[in-house]
Amino acid sequence: MFHFLFYLPHAENIAFLRLFKYLSFRSGGAILTALFIAFVIGPGLIRWLKKKQGKGQPIRTDGPQRHVVEKQGTPTMGGLLILIPIVSATLLWADLSNPYVWIVLFVTVSYGLLGFADDYLKIKKRSPQGVSSMLRLLIEFGVAFLATYLIMLVETEAQSGMLAVPFLKSVVISFGWFFILVGGFVIAGAGNAVNFTDGLDGLAIMPVMIAAAAFVLIAYLVGNEKFATYLQLNYIKDTGELAVFLAALIGAGLGFLWYNAPPAMVFMGDTGSVPLGGALGTVAVAVKHEIVLAIVGGLFVLETVSVIVQVISFKLTGKRVFRMAPIHHHFEQLGWREPTIVIRFWIIAVVLALIGLSTLKLR
Repeated sequence: MFHFLFYLPHAENIAFLRLFKYLSFRSGGAILTALFIAFVIGPGLIRWLKKKQGKGQPIRTDGPQRHVVEKQGTPTMGGLLILIPIVSATLLWADLSNPYVWIVLFVTVSYGLLGFADDYLKIKKRSPQGVSSMLRLLIEFGVAFLATYLIMLVETEAQSGMLAVPFLKSVVISFGWFFILVGGFVIAGAGNAVNFTDGLDGLAIMPVMIAAAAFVLIAYLVGNEKFATYLQLNYIKDTGELAVFLAALIGAGLGFLWYNAPPAMVFMGDTGSVPLGGALGTVAVAVKHEIVLAIVGGLFVLETVSVIVQVISFKLTGKRVFRMAPIHHHFEQLGWREPTIVIRFWIIAVVLALIGLSTLKLR
């Protein structure tokens, strides 16, 4: 909005307003705006959630028993504390004529509404089960397939349906229209992967911010023809604007972490985890770094794989590979304290992000 209000009509006459042309300035503004909004609405929103939810988020009885005691009464749907600042800051600082911005916002809001419905049903029924698994997957993949289709329409014909391979110069795999399935899997898979990771205070939000920070750089470089050519990346016109959205995500995440730090005053719930993962997946598809997302977000992949392995092992052999899945609960059962698990997983997320960023130069 600021891009239209200040830069386009007045930049030629007022030099200061030319700042609104630059992604770096608008990204910085998006971080601070989202952080400010989160701080302003946080206390009131948490009080409202506590009042409306009463006993708070239903705690799994088959999970770690200390959670039943320590986390009982903590409200969920804290994802609203992330989504409201993200959407607001993006609308204020991004170039709203950019189609990629609207596609990412579409996925974020759609997944946010789905997560909100899931959390609402859990609270209403006082059960860890919300929206049915089948309906949830249908909606997630439906939104993801549509978003991928829209991205393919925006891309140039030469780039549409292509999957870039990291570490290899100019190597791409052409899927044609079948890429809708690939992109849909990346987006929906990322949404569920972050959801699996959200199980301890502060565990999910920091790796999401770390991954978002990595993709701020990726989006900026891929969307800049000179940098993309120098680094031998696929130049994707207009994707640089996604850096503003990701910056807003980082600012909102910092604001949420203020209230989610141990002991958490609020949980993000599916209202936050699903749209955050979906947003990262959508950005990765847009900038053609889907495989790199699996590296940068390797922690989310690990959490998801631990669940899949646990389920398959138990169904086939009746035995469990981990004491409890997702894997962060396994370490809890081994006696690790919650802050220890969270901080060590943060460190792993930083290392994986650095490895992912190395793909920009190692070719």
